[in-house]
Amino acid sequence: MFLGQQRNVCDVHPSSSTLQALIIASLQGRWQDLMADRETDLLIIGAGIVGLATALETTLRFPDMTLVVVEKEDRVAAHQTGHNSGVIHSGLYYKTGSLKARNCVAGAASMKRFCQQHGVPFEECGKLVVATSPEEVPRLEQLHQRGIANGVPGLRMLSREQFREIEPHCDGISALDVPSTGIVDYAVVAQKYAELIETAAGEIVFRAKVLGLRQDGSCNIVETSAGSFRARYVINCAGLYSDTITRMAGVQTDLEIIPFRGEYYEVKPERRNLVKALIYPVPDPRFPFLGVHFTRRVNGSVEAGPNALLAFRREGYTGTSPDLNEAVQMLLFPGFYKMAWRYWRMGLAEQYRSWIKAAFVKSLQKMVPELMEADLVQGGSGVRAQAVDSKGNLVDDFHFVHSKGMIHVCNVPSPAATASLEIGKEIVDMLAKRFDLAASSPRPVTS
Repeated sequence: MFLGQQRNVCDVHPSSSTLQALIIASLQGRWQDLMADRETDLLIIGAGIVGLATALETTLRFPDMTLVVVEKEDRVAAHQTGHNSGVIHSGLYYKTGSLKARNCVAGAASMKRFCQQHGVPFEECGKLVVATSPEEVPRLEQLHQRGIANGVPGLRMLSREQFREIEPHCDGISALDVPSTGIVDYAVVAQKYAELIETAAGEIVFRAKVLGLRQDGSCNIVETSAGSFRARYVINCAGLYSDTITRMAGVQTDLEIIPFRGEYYEVKPERRNLVKALIYPVPDPRFPFLGVHFTRRVNGSVEAGPNALLAFRREGYTGTSPDLNEAVQMLLFPGFYKMAWRYWRMGLAEQYRSWIKAAFVKSLQKMVPELMEADLVQGGSGVRAQAVDSKGNLVDDFHFVHSKGMIHVCNVPSPAATASLEIGKEIVDMLAKRFDLAASSPRPVTS
């Protein structure tokens, strides 16, 4: 018999002392402190792609476990998942041996298999990383060696003549061909995850913003705008608000989520022929972002960007109407000023490109000289939940924090979407190991 088959998920028996506590609580108007609206074995906060992948893995590993995912919006993939560029990353950039590197290479393969099995459109289009100046060539070669060490398949260093056979309108000195890079719509992937979760008797509750989170004996009480839940285990996959939820649980960490808005342009349809797949610059190792690049999407459109700008609202996709409370919280964080001092030159350059379209185009023309300012129209934007520590360091790898009955997913930046299935496995491994759970007979994945 597993947890979900028990009458009360937290083994609360009505002893005389408990009954007395209930009576006293009810007389004091605190009945809801002791009695939740619903009970479940596992509650996951957040229906982004990582939360859903974790829920999906749970249904496969522990099919008898009762499972609820709570999401404050009215749909899955409403924020980071639904606003990213849709790239299935290869695992090229990440430090060898890191969680990012290990999970991205395996995750890219898992994502492609999942899409094939469940009819989700994707394309293995490949990409070029292009060196446009002599000083970038050694960094490109180092990137090539890192990719080999990470197990990225099919990498090739190409001369100008060779890479122009792949991207005829691209220019530069040399390029790294990364054929395993792909493109997909992660909102569609997330929706398929959700369908499989519900088929496996998991539940996703929408419009359920978390308002409170605390321990109650051997369980956790999660107060939401859709009612309260009593859960033996809680996994915090709240993305942009993961640090807020962690603090709500009474856990102090050294991290704060600092939101960065990525602004994109779109190449006009009549000029999309300039880019066949993906074209990236050689990244500057001093900075965490990859620089402006070209990305063809599965719907045929071509994005150019992003500018990476500090956002004063965690869901600030437009750059207008900052959230005063969130902005003040960010400015009061000691690590913010240390980060700002370290990266102020980069920040000014990004802001300048945002204000001056010609400067943005000039950056793109290093790779595609034929591109003109008139070829670009304003596109979409996304917000990256970047964890920063109190010393001002940008946390580069995935980061998890544990507390009693809870796992907090505090930092899962790109390639989180690519690696979501593998990250889900990692988190469920943590759940099983930390709380000594024995797996049930696995349920096969259904379409």
